Amino acid sequence: MDRYVLKTQSLMKEYDGLIAVDDLNLEIKKGEVFGFLGPNGAGKTSAIKMMVGLLKPTSGQVLFNGKETGSAEKGIIGVCPQELVLWGSLTCKENLTFMGNMYGIPRSILKEKVNTLLEALALSDRANEEVSTLSGGMKRRLNVALSLVHDPVILFLDEPSAGLDPQSRLLLWDFIRSLRDKEGKTIVLTTHIMEEADALSDRIAIIDHGKLLLLDTPEGLKKTIGRGDIVEIQLADATVNKRVTTLIKSLEGVEEVKELRGRVTVRALNATSKLPQMIDLIESAKGRVLDVSIRGNTLEDVFIYLTGRDLRE
Repeated sequence: MDRYVLKTQSLMKEYDGLIAVDDLNLEIKKGEVFGFLGPNGAGKTSAIKMMVGLLKPTSGQVLFNGKETGSAEKGIIGVCPQELVLWGSLTCKENLTFMGNMYGIPRSILKEKVNTLLEALALSDRANEEVSTLSGGMKRRLNVALSLVHDPVILFLDEPSAGLDPQSRLLLWDFIRSLRDKEGKTIVLTTHIMEEADALSDRIAIIDHGKLLLLDTPEGLKKTIGRGDIVEIQLADATVNKRVTTLIKSLEGVEEVKELRGRVTVRALNATSKLPQMIDLIESAKGRVLDVSIRGNTLEDVFIYLTGRDLRE
């Protein structure tokens, strides 16, 4: 039996000569949380729309359990969009029941499913309240519940934590993990919160300009842009940063030096032992250190390294 629930094969989408998705090949395993990351305009939305059958590829194909999207079993896919899709004049329970009825779920099964979802997402005490009276976080959680009422095999979550407070975010993260660990669901997660992608994803794909850049586990991705720790140095005079960057590059064991967010960022093997040499070089360039921090590599470092730091709208 195929261990992949979804495959994209040479997937391409072109709009009036602009290639949004370029030869995208992915294999998403059954029962994994698959992070799908990229900056704005990277091609994520077009790729997701083709995966769920809302957009026809220019070329290539999407397979669910070995079958093309058009012939896939009805209800196999669940989609939770970033935009809230709720009926404000209906109660939480009525929203879920209405969605379940559209999928033709038997009444006895649907009632139990609705109550289970409300409890899992901490909405039971608001079950009979109109959605228009709910807080933003409650609406966001109900939005997730609506995408699951028909018990899909694969769930697409688009920025599920957007606007959530820390407590709601942790509750949602635990719920997503339980969908994978207890129910064996496959989840495709898009998010701009790197901490979320790191905490939840079994594997992560990073795309930009329509192309797949890297696909690996979170830990594997963090190892792709060099070894060692990261030293961030803030100088009293940021105009010295470029000169200091050039000097530090000459040190043995330094793998990368760049100016990022007004700081000199150094990736180096055994970084702590090199700090005295770095400070000597800074002082020789007439610089003065205001702050120094040392940390391990993060997923955000990988993302910025691969996709750049220019703002995109």
